[in-house]
Amino acid sequence: MIFATDYTKKVHSVVIFFTYMVEIKIATLSDAALIADISRETFHATFAAHNSKADMDKFLSEQFCKEQLIAEVGAAGNIFLLAYTDGIPAGYVFLKDGTHLALQTTQAIEISRLYSRTSFIGKGIGKILIEASIARARKMAKDCIWLGVWEHNQRAINFYLKFGFEKFSEHDFTLGDDIQKDWLMKLMV
Repeated sequence: MIFATDYTKKVHSVVIFFTYMVEIKIATLSDAALIADISRETFHATFAAHNSKADMDKFLSEQFCKEQLIAEVGAAGNIFLLAYTDGIPAGYVFLKDGTHLALQTTQAIEISRLYSRTSFIGKGIGKILIEASIARARKMAKDCIWLGVWEHNQRAINFYLKFGFEKFSEHDFTLGDDIQKDWLMKLMV
């Protein structure tokens, strides 16, 4: 799938208009190392300032090692969509077939991760990955797409709210040895 995304940037009182062509491809096992690299890079950039080094190191080594990602990429019901712009990996979304007990439907799919590399934040990659996720959910005849987001990640919460996601519950998220709270958000599709 090919998408175009536009964004503007203000440089010295001049607004510059950019258009990116973004290619979305379904990941294969050969992409597991790339997904692990993107995961560690973006998770660290987003959350290291808010967590201890020990908790970050433990989480990254357990959750984003190549072996773990190979298992996830190869598992039934899991879909990884990689976003490329000009041949450069810009981010990915990990979709996991399944519902949550607090939802009123069994026809749901979870956005388990949506990561955009730091240099691509604000350039429409996340928007394209959300749109591709919603399209995939509809193609699979799902009526709900849901996700978990850290309660203190206001930028991400605002991003999901723009797409119509709403909070439906909360759950604990363990980062290293630290128990944190995630909002659970859903969008009926």
